Amino acid sequence: MSAEPDDGLNWQRPSPKLLRCRRIQVALVTVPVALIVGLACATASGLAGTLSAVGVLVAGVVAERFLARRVAAWGFAERNEDLMVRRGVMIRRQSVIPYGRMQYIDITAGPLERSLGLATLRMHTAAAASDARIPGLDQAVAAKLRDQLAALGETQAAGL
Repeated sequence: MSAEPDDGLNWQRPSPKLLRCRRIQVALVTVPVALIVGLACATASGLAGTLSAVGVLVAGVVAERFLARRVAAWGFAERNEDLMVRRGVMIRRQSVIPYGRMQYIDITAGPLERSLGLATLRMHTAAAASDARIPGLDQAVAAKLRDQLAALGETQAAGL
């Protein structure tokens, strides 16, 4: 039995720029931490400082590989009545958001995402645990999808 019965859907992926954004974020944290740890440990011994800095850099590379797999796991598919969003590497999570249940849809983008032309689309429903989001969309695609989902939400919610 397949773990994903909806494999026939047209799954769309985030922009490849999302991985670049995540790599930049890892580098912005890893390199300064490696320098600080290396300099702090270098006061005791030059070898200890070098090994500590290399250890932090290796941890950064491992984190980057993990993030690359996380980015590759994101996907969304539009169906007639709902939107499906899947994510997760070790624990796969698939959310189904009925268009008629969407209360509002917003687009967010941090400074790094804006510089790369990316945005995150977030769908809000009445459910408190709803955290449906699609990261790494090009800003124009995110705006178009937001408008499309809002229109579908209005037509589908008319019967409520």
